[in-house]
Order: sequence, then C-alpha cells, then structure tokens
Amino acid sequence: MKMKKRLLAFGLICLWPGVSPAATQLPITAANKLQIARPGQTVELSGKMLEPLGAKNFNTIHIKDAAGKEVLCQAVDTNGDYKPDMVIFQADFAPGESKMFTGMVGKKVEYTKEDFKAYGRFVRERFDDYAWENDRIAHRIYGKALETWQGEPLTSSAVDVWVKRVPTLVINGWYMLDNYHSDHGEGADFYPAGETRGDGGNGLWADDKLWVSKNFVDSHSLANGPIRVSFALVYKAFDVNGMEVSEIKRITLDAGQNLDHYESIYRQPGPPGGKLVTGIGIKKKDVDRKDVKADKGYVTTWEPLKQDKKSSHLGCAIVVDPEAFVKCTEDKDNVLVLANVGKGDIVNYWAGFGWDRSGQFTDYDAWKAYVDQFAQELASPIEITVATQ
Repeated sequence: MKMKKRLLAFGLICLWPGVSPAATQLPITAANKLQIARPGQTVELSGKMLEPLGAKNFNTIHIKDAAGKEVLCQAVDTNGDYKPDMVIFQADFAPGESKMFTGMVGKKVEYTKEDFKAYGRFVRERFDDYAWENDRIAHRIYGKALETWQGEPLTSSAVDVWVKRVPTLVINGWYMLDNYHSDHGEGADFYPAGETRGDGGNGLWADDKLWVSKNFVDSHSLANGPIRVSFALVYKAFDVNGMEVSEIKRITLDAGQNLDHYESIYRQPGPPGGKLVTGIGIKKKDVDRKDVKADKGYVTTWEPLKQDKKSSHLGCAIVVDPEAFVKCTEDKDNVLVLANVGKGDIVNYWAGFGWDRSGQFTDYDAWKAYVDQFAQELASPIEITVATQ
C-alpha cells in the first residue's frame, strides 16, 4: 500500500439525506485498523469533512470526545494563504479501536502556554537559522546569512539535531542564553551536521553523485502549534549534473513524534516528470550500526554521541514509501536512501532521531522497534468518517 502524503489520517464523508448543510454537531468516527496500540495519533479533518458545520473560520471549530470533554485541537493552514483549511487533534488508540468525537462551532479556540507541544521560528539573530521542536526533539536548518558570516561561515542544507531530555519547549531559551552546546539539564546541540546531510537533509542523485542546494533563502510559517509546527523553505536553483533545479521544502512535525515529515517540491527545466531521484542522508562519520528494511521503506542507524565528555547514543532514521525506495547507499559523508521523486516532481519522506538520554529509548533495538511501528502507521493511517445527523 502506498503511504499517504498526510501523516496519520484519511477520511470518508457520509452526508445523510434530508439534512441541513449547516449542522450544529458533526459526528466523527476515528478507527485504528492495526492490531497495535497507537498513542498520540494525529487526526486530520479536511475542509471537505468540515463543510457540514458551515464554519466561516476554522479557528472556531471545537472537538469533544465521547464523554463530552473538549479535546485540544488546532486549525492549520496547508497552502500558505493565511486561512486555515484543516483542523487537527490527537488521540490514543488501543489495538483495533474506534473512537467517537463531535465537532461543533463556537468561540475562537484560545490556548495557554502550557498547551504548546510544537513550535518553530525564523531566527534572524543567529544568521538566519530556522529552528523547530516538539515535546521530544528539536532541529535547526541554515539560512543564507550563515554563508557569509565572518565568524564561522557555513554553506549547507543539512538538518541539524538538538537533543532534548525534557518535554518543555527549549529553543527560545537556548538561543537567548547562547549556551546550547552544553547540557544544563535540558539537552544540547551535540551533533555536528556541518556540510553533511545531518539527519534528513536531501539532494538529487545523478551520475552516481549527490547534488545539493545551498542554504535556504526564504521561509514561510504554515502552522505554529500547539500540536503541529509546519513551514516552507525556499532554495535557489542548484546544479544537478548540468541541469538547474530549484526546491521548496515543506517540513512538518507533530507533538509526540520523533520523525519529521519532509516534502520536497522540485522545479526543473521542461515539464515535470523527468525521473528525478532524491538522496536522503544521515551523517555517517560516527555511525557504528545500520539496518536497512527496503520492503518497509526505512533505514535506521545508531551512533555514539559525545555529551560534555560523556558518551550517549543517537538513533537516526529515514522512512519513504516502499514503492519509491530504490536502494541504500553511501557517499563520503552520508548514509543515503535513494528514492524516486513522484508525480509533479514532489517527494515525501520522514526522518528523525531518538536519544538514549531522553528516557524515550534505551537502546538500538528500542529505536528500531519505534521506527518499524512508525512505518506501519504511515501505511495504515487512522481512518476518519464524518456524517451529519
């Protein structure tokens, strides 16, 4: 089965005859078709599903569970027009469990600081970083100002890793104090991504070589918590074996997840469909264990991580649609997953990490088990059915 572009939900709309299109309540059924427990699953309600409520602004849509308790939800803009066109919420599912929820229109949903488990921002004061995090992991990626910084210039489209040992949001505090290379009880930046792909950076593969862009030149926030952070980065055209190709990269991370969703949208000379192949990488310098599951579309690695003169371990992973998976290979800097770019010159993949000091994963086997279940969930998203009553 092909993986869905959206992380964990697809839906069916059942409109019962003889009912007003502006319903006061919208019954929602969410079903886990897998015989495994699935905590913290993101349920996505598209604009089409929400039409029966007749809401003029999706920020006024509320979700309640079967007991009538309000569930934290978030209106999301998916296309960058500053108008939310989707509502998401999260729920835990037992093996094979179905749950009932109700959507309704009310006052604008208001949040407290404590509600936020996902956040990101453009960091101009740190030479155009874009940094983002959730309650489990944190990242940054490099903007154009870093290329010419006189202190320590870096040209790289790598994805950097910031390990966390707390569920609270940390990036603002770390930038403010400017001491994120030392662990003061919350975690730190111990991962030297440099000019490698880091954890999930990609490029295009041609003539047995990985061709990569420079730093991003523009950014656009799409969603900024409390459940989901999502943004788009613009890259100038770069050389791919004599062909100029530009890229827009959309990155999405939900609360409770260790893997980000990446969507690279390429533009090449001529019509789309030129059979591009992407290479998605993990810095390989310190990797001492690697496991490839081509039939499930993923690769996992495990490596020691220097932590203030101590040693911990970091697991990284890349997950793609198994039907797009070409092979796992390496260049001088990276472990690479090669995958076919899909229709419209768009490729979707997931990449992320787990740290053994976070309390989430004790060893490599635990990390591999997490990634394997993640791949199963992508192939069998929570099934959503909505119906007016």
